[in-house]
Amino acid sequence: MTLPWLEPLWARLLALGERLPHALLVTGAPGLGKRELAEALAARLLCESPLPDGHACEHCTPCQWRRAGTHPDLLRLVPESEQETETAAEAGEGDAAAGEGGGKAKSNQILIDQVRAVQEALTVTAHRGGRRVVIVDPAEAMNPFTANALLKLLEEPPEGCTFVLVSSSPRKLLPTIRSRCQQWSLPRPDEETLRRWRAQAGEAARVPDGLLALCGGLPLAARRLAEQGGEAIFERFVRDLTAPGFDPLRLAGQWEAWLKKDKAALAAGFDMPTLVQWLQRWVCDLAALRLGGRVRFFPAQTERLALLSSRMSEAAASGCYNEFTAFRRAASHPLNPRLFLEDMLMRYGRIVEGARN
Repeated sequence: MTLPWLEPLWARLLALGERLPHALLVTGAPGLGKRELAEALAARLLCESPLPDGHACEHCTPCQWRRAGTHPDLLRLVPESEQETETAAEAGEGDAAAGEGGGKAKSNQILIDQVRAVQEALTVTAHRGGRRVVIVDPAEAMNPFTANALLKLLEEPPEGCTFVLVSSSPRKLLPTIRSRCQQWSLPRPDEETLRRWRAQAGEAARVPDGLLALCGGLPLAARRLAEQGGEAIFERFVRDLTAPGFDPLRLAGQWEAWLKKDKAALAAGFDMPTLVQWLQRWVCDLAALRLGGRVRFFPAQTERLALLSSRMSEAAASGCYNEFTAFRRAASHPLNPRLFLEDMLMRYGRIVEGARN
């Protein structure tokens, strides 16, 4: 784990030593490294010869088991859909194989049968007489039945077992789950820390500034987006919104085809919720400028945004932002994607129409 913004938190975890609680809840925005921290902690707890900096040695027998994905004392609770993706990736099957078979879609939830399997696994002694670790990621993927089943384990934890729950939305968890865990919140890196990370990580941290800003300064989210070809998608998004002769109905048709048929967009996982989120952030920058704030998500477009916002009323700018907040809530399941896009872009067009003249 080479994420400098997590170093202070990592040091605090190590300082606990044997006082480490049996259940941790690691929270923070997506793209801060919650999973990396959870995996690093699990590796440390299972390693027989940790390094002076606290990290796993990566050479002992438990480390070799963990790296091979066969450690019997490292248990993971993740959604079925993520298990399928990881299995296909390990087998080298790629995207083409994922679409074959036409079988039932895997659940995006962590199911109660998965918790029951973990319960059964924990009834036996640790294979090398050491610790066992259960990672739940993301914890908010548990439905109420699954959460209650896990709660029983948290209330009466097996000896030598550490639970690490990872969540971007801890408020979605049952209060009883949260109360059984010690919560650790990941900090957002400041600009100096980001510069240090880029210098240390080299090629692995080469993230376009535009994507980093779009992702709200969350470095791993920006890197993941860049790796998926997000820079080209981002450039088209900006180009479509700033092109002369804005036509919401025509653009809605183009964006519907973009989401459904464009291979690059499909490969990058660019979907309706992501598109609406980006548009909401664009409107957020417009409203911020109109109300005396600063551009946060699209700094390279500050001049264009300033021109648009200067010709809007404050009420129109803030009202549009509120409308797009509602659109974002409905973006995952629009009844008619084309009508949804048309409605959204027509509302946006109303506030920018005067600004384009």
